[in-house]
Amino acid sequence: MALGKILVTGAGGHLGGKTVDQLLEKVPASQIAAITRDPYKLKRFVDKGVSVHKADYLDYDSLLSAFQGIDKIMFIGAHAFTDRIKQHFNVVAAARQAGVKHVVYTSIQRREGSGIMLWDVTESDTFTEHALRSSGMAYTILMQPSFLDTFYLYFGVNALEEGVRMPFGKQGKTAPVTRDDLAAANVAVLTQDGHENKTYKLSGNEAFSFSEIAEILSQVKGKKVSSVNISEEEYLNWHVGENMNKQMPQFRLSWVRTMNDGDFEETTGELERLIGRKPTEFRDYVRSSYPPVKNEF
Repeated sequence: MALGKILVTGAGGHLGGKTVDQLLEKVPASQIAAITRDPYKLKRFVDKGVSVHKADYLDYDSLLSAFQGIDKIMFIGAHAFTDRIKQHFNVVAAARQAGVKHVVYTSIQRREGSGIMLWDVTESDTFTEHALRSSGMAYTILMQPSFLDTFYLYFGVNALEEGVRMPFGKQGKTAPVTRDDLAAANVAVLTQDGHENKTYKLSGNEAFSFSEIAEILSQVKGKKVSSVNISEEEYLNWHVGENMNKQMPQFRLSWVRTMNDGDFEETTGELERLIGRKPTEFRDYVRSSYPPVKNEF
């Protein structure tokens, strides 16, 4: 298969950077391009022969210029609260105008018909998916769960001493995934045939509820970890005390509600099929990486 040139957006971020790293293991650097607002962050890729362009989702002309000669785009979704609809419209429209053949988009997992809306995420995801499906370009939508790398943010870094204090809600389950495994799925879709005009719902293979986190931590860490069901108000007050922007506590709570309601509990096996191996599971990740050495957000 002739791959053509592949461009990764958001390559200065965690998922975009890991995607470029893994692409370099599969295809020549001369076939890889990347965009970022700050090209200096991607010097390590430039040194390996990757074409790096300065571009911003809010700057249509910069996107159009960067997309010239590109066959496939790995479109990493913008952060919440940054006018995602406008940014995503620009990416899709510029890709179409530049003659891009295939766009792979990182959406967020959801359960159709549930009525649950992730704040500043679900609406822009559905907008972007519709824009891609009606664009005339081939598309692939990768619906992602929460990141295992940052899942500790929901229950804190001190759970081994203070216990897991969470609103347990309806006891819905979730199966988060590492960015490394999601990057591997990105690379599989970008470098293999047969993924055009498909949607994949990605997940780990083992789902768990927030109320089960303490039991899992107890098992893998060899010490009793308590579990306390707290109110949403208590949860918000806890996060308001952290050093974060004013929208983040409510944003994080919207994810907790969504997971408690079961919108993320489906384990599809699609990630394992794409990457050809079992994804890293929560208990294995926390065994080696909790508490975290540094904030991975």
